[in-house]
Amino acid sequence: MEELDATGLLCPLPVLKTRKHMLALAPGAVLRVRTDDPVAVVDMPHFCAEAGHALEAQQEEGSVTIWVIRRGDM
Repeated sequence: MEELDATGLLCPLPVLKTRKHMLALAPGAVLRVRTDDPVAVVDMPHFCAEAGHALEAQQEEGSVTIWVIRRGDM
């Protein structure tokens, strides 16, 4: 599983970095993303739905949200 630490970044950077990282992955690969931007709670699910990725998990660890995203067939 690939990992991306997007903590400390504000909207729209967490989604933009996630998008760039996802493009480098093979379809079906999984990316674990860490964010602490409160807007990511809205942005990440929307990004996944629009891009055709599966949001497999969303977990809170204090002020950090952990996202587990499976790349769709693009």
